[in-house]
Amino acid sequence: MDMGGGHDMGGMPGMRMRYTHMTFFWGRKSEILFVGWPGADGGMYALALVAVFALAFVLEFLGSRRLDALLPRAAAGAARAAVHTLRVGAAYLLMLAIMSFNGGVLLVAVAGHAAGFLAFKAGRFGDGRAQVEHGRGKEELEPAACA
Repeated sequence: MDMGGGHDMGGMPGMRMRYTHMTFFWGRKSEILFVGWPGADGGMYALALVAVFALAFVLEFLGSRRLDALLPRAAAGAARAAVHTLRVGAAYLLMLAIMSFNGGVLLVAVAGHAAGFLAFKAGRFGDGRAQVEHGRGKEELEPAACA
């Protein structure tokens, strides 16, 4: 499939070499995760951005303590392992989407993580992991965990 950015393969009819951007760009014509998707269609590009945002948002939920409260006690070990596996797989998919080098994809991924952090780890509805505990100064806080 020709995306309009390849070159001829030495006279072979119909054969074109494809290449991707290796620097950030801001156009809507791109490929994110799948060949030809979203392509040049603005509506599909918007859908791709919504999907990337949702994936980053869900990743924050999967890393929150709120999810631990939903898991059954008897199967907690297996359930946590399954959630961890799902979280790692989704994180790799998000990383691959960002590697499309599309600036819009990067921005919505960061925005999705920020919204998920606010929803599940901080603020009124968070699990309190991002709040300063009473009686502890900023210099006494434990280092932040990366998951």
